[in-house]
Amino acid sequence: MAPAAVRVCCACVRWFPVVFITAVIVWSYYAYVVALCVYTVPSIAEKVIYLLIYHPILVIFLWAYAKTIFTDVGSVPRSFYLTVQEINRLERERGEEAQKNILLELAKDKPILNRTHAGSARYCEKCKCIKPDRAHHCSVCGQCVLKMDHHCPWVNNCVGFTNYKYFVLFLGYGLLYCLFIAFTSLYYFIEFWTGGSSKEAVKFHVLFVFFVAMMFGISLISLFGYHIYLTCSNRSTLESFRSPIFQTGADKNGFSLGKLNNFKEVFGERKLFWFLPIFSSFGDGIAYPTRTDDIPSDGLLADRQRWMEEGDVDGDYNSHFNKAVSYR
Repeated sequence: MAPAAVRVCCACVRWFPVVFITAVIVWSYYAYVVALCVYTVPSIAEKVIYLLIYHPILVIFLWAYAKTIFTDVGSVPRSFYLTVQEINRLERERGEEAQKNILLELAKDKPILNRTHAGSARYCEKCKCIKPDRAHHCSVCGQCVLKMDHHCPWVNNCVGFTNYKYFVLFLGYGLLYCLFIAFTSLYYFIEFWTGGSSKEAVKFHVLFVFFVAMMFGISLISLFGYHIYLTCSNRSTLESFRSPIFQTGADKNGFSLGKLNNFKEVFGERKLFWFLPIFSSFGDGIAYPTRTDDIPSDGLLADRQRWMEEGDVDGDYNSHFNKAVSYR
């Protein structure tokens, strides 16, 4: 089979999880709205209340899901890519120390603090670029992804700087969607399960929509809770398993600025936008404020250290971010 055909087949296969989730949502709409609310719930008032609450939850859930899927993960700026001459110079060197010195020289004017275990600037051999802080190469997407968290097959996309907020909201609203269906269908589930109703035509859908909602809900509780923890700790999934390395060494809390400011880095300062799938994250995905004492500047570092020691998590994140980035 030709390489192009293989790539097309692989691309189609990667959409199967998204198609599966979409099919489950479409079926759950029929099961809840038609089978439960229209044919099973006897009270008109109860029907109306359920439907008025269900549809806004469904809309914002699908909105967050679509934004997670279709938002571009962003690309590394061209200034981080090596020229042909620089690539040839790097590849001519066989010694690890010589290559390290070349990479550090090429990275000296770039706003990066992360290092490899050997102390070198992080370099992607596939993309031929210096990796910005928190960026990693995704073999599925075939590119370096800014602040990469992980590649998620359920959205057929990488989760990173540009769509991490959408992903967390997708998990949160997915959990809310499942819990709402489970709690409002519980009474009728018990009624059908105990044989208290003869509505066989809708019995199957009501029974299974409860089971499916509970199954997905239980899975989402742990996943959503874990990503809220990561958000408040200012870590990605990759960083939770492998601490980022700074010039002073590995530090799992190197990017942590206090729980509230960590949250604001992803969700922004305007509370109105916190719960909407609208981009409001701080920064450009390239440079990040940090608590790690990497730069020899007493004033700025003293500010950062005082901020962390005093627990000034209610400060203005924007001003701290701008000071850190403008200094670099």
